[in-house]
Amino acid sequence: MKTLAVNKRASFDYELIDKYEAGLVLSGQEVKSVKTGHISLKGSFVTIKNSELFLTNANIPFYKFAGNSQGYDPTQARKLLLKKSEINRLLGKSKTQGLTLVPIRVYTKKRLIKLEFAVGRGKKKFDKRESIKRKESVRKLRRVMKNR
Repeated sequence: MKTLAVNKRASFDYELIDKYEAGLVLSGQEVKSVKTGHISLKGSFVTIKNSELFLTNANIPFYKFAGNSQGYDPTQARKLLLKKSEINRLLGKSKTQGLTLVPIRVYTKKRLIKLEFAVGRGKKKFDKRESIKRKESVRKLRRVMKNR
């Protein structure tokens, strides 16, 4: 399992509740581009349309060794592959107020490209300050323990 991209802001901006794994539907040149590490999850999110899930706003640039690049949109919506029961569960959770679907990371599993996403609740400003304080206190403790 090789991690190709990570959304670092996800755990800072959202309180992650449940994690899910989904397959990504990509074209051939997109697969090559992703496997070489050219993907960005910055500002991306998961949307639900007609009881199907889509990864929206993820940037996959055109593979430079592929042929025709006309009409290619690097931020187009890409379909996610999940079981029907998981989709129905996510539909119920997303209708709950304040819960969103946040992409966390893209990785390979054998020869397939997978997306890990989570159901998250947006953090308020004071929650973010708390998490920063907690991280700094853990860092200080580790520094003190290391010097002993």
